[in-house]
Amino acid sequence: MANPETVADTLVDIGIYNNLESILPLLQDPTSSDILQRAYQIATLQRSTNTIITATDRAAKVVFALKTYSRSNCTGEKVMGNIIEGIETILTLYYSQLKQGVEVVTNYQDGLPEVLCYPDELNQVWTNLIHNAIGAMDNCGVLTLEVRAENQSLRVGVTDSGKGIAPEILPRIFEPFFTTKPAGEGTGLGLDIVKKIVEKHSGNIEVTSVIGQTTFTVSIPIAV
Repeated sequence: MANPETVADTLVDIGIYNNLESILPLLQDPTSSDILQRAYQIATLQRSTNTIITATDRAAKVVFALKTYSRSNCTGEKVMGNIIEGIETILTLYYSQLKQGVEVVTNYQDGLPEVLCYPDELNQVWTNLIHNAIGAMDNCGVLTLEVRAENQSLRVGVTDSGKGIAPEILPRIFEPFFTTKPAGEGTGLGLDIVKKIVEKHSGNIEVTSVIGQTTFTVSIPIAV
């Protein structure tokens, strides 16, 4: 056939790589160049449409996450909340940062119950812990999120593969106004707020750290 290299390039662009025997008569047709060009235009339109659908879906998820995150409980009373949904909301909000070089690994136990809580305040906990984890890895590494039931509590683990927390600093990280960040970059209140919110839920927070693995574990009673 004429111009085989051009035909091959066009077929690859369309997405046809194998089983060419069935379309050989078409390729040998005198009008094959026009047919291939029309097929290429249709394939390009389809790819563009799929890109728009993906972008629209992502935008919808972000809008939903923002609405969920900004919604507050005006009654001041605990309500039943889904921990995993809250964490996934925060991951959606951090999507643009995570996609730059952070691999997210989730390990959620099946069939977890809802917990009696202040969902908007727990979202502040997940926001702070995920934000700190990304910063500890300099936006490049593995972020592991684990949720499981244990001893009538839900245990949420946030693990990063960053540089770790020095042993002499570890006992002070929950102190108000204590920070290792340069002046103007941190208030030292983030983990203090996290600890207060967790204690408000009659829970507790623990941290272990070595180089390459720092884990914050939050335990929230299932029903209090």
